[in-house]
Amino acid sequence: MLLSRVADSLYWISRYLERAEHTARIVDVAVDQGLGRAASFTGSAVERLYESVALASESQDISALAGGALFDLANRNSVASCVTAARENARQVREEISSAMWEQLNALYLRVRQMRDEGSWSARTHHTSRAIIDGVRLFKGITNGTMSHGEGWQYLQVGMYLERSSATASLLTLFVPEGTGSSNMQEPRDQVEWVTLLESCSALEAYCRYYTADVRAGRVTEFLLLNPEFPRSVRFSAVRLEAALRSLAGYSTRTAGRAERLAGRLRASLEYAQVDEILSDDPQTYLTNISRQCSQIHTAVYQSYVAYPIESALPA
Repeated sequence: MLLSRVADSLYWISRYLERAEHTARIVDVAVDQGLGRAASFTGSAVERLYESVALASESQDISALAGGALFDLANRNSVASCVTAARENARQVREEISSAMWEQLNALYLRVRQMRDEGSWSARTHHTSRAIIDGVRLFKGITNGTMSHGEGWQYLQVGMYLERSSATASLLTLFVPEGTGSSNMQEPRDQVEWVTLLESCSALEAYCRYYTADVRAGRVTEFLLLNPEFPRSVRFSAVRLEAALRSLAGYSTRTAGRAERLAGRLRASLEYAQVDEILSDDPQTYLTNISRQCSQIHTAVYQSYVAYPIESALPA
């Protein structure tokens, strides 16, 4: 059984890197969309994308917004902040991760710092974003191929899939129209915006293989929320999250059932959900509830594996 500080660090390594990849992907898509618009993008998909990474878009300056999301260390959700935090957590648990994992994460950290210090990224934002995304994906591949899939690896899985579930649900919340009733989803909102949402989740190609190129609001919502095979859907992530928590329970002598039960409840609610019912009721409330459940799972993970009372770890 791992020490709580080790579990905490592994959990946050994957959460921070998943967040960094998500933010870099948002910037890549937002810049691409913003360059094709007029001076103002208020109310557009671009504004919602930046809002999804907790970045206000009042400045209307595409380069400044991208710089804030990528390199502003005062923004704890920026790529630079997340990669720095992930590296610091990895440094504290060097004995638990492979040398290849550490080398790749350290190389990513140095690359991000170099791009930030040189300031040359603004002329090639797409290249910068792709380099960050590829760096995180390479770390994930190295992790799967060089780290034993035991207790430590399961903490990495919990962090990654919990962060992914929350991020996808939050992004959907900003695109699905407010109000009760499926009629709101039938409004012919700019199809480009739904394509933008799919691209922000690296889902456009997978969606087109599943539904062809007919991009509709209800189908996009169903795909990102309920698809059991797409790795960035909320349902897929919830299934993997529950499986990882179930595996962790086998390593622990502490009572850790609450986190697993909450993840199971989230997984079941998605497995048995129908998109028509969600959209005909109140999709905003449904998506907000998913985000709330993710927060509850995070709290339960901490209570079970990190901030537990010392008495619970002692033999009876």
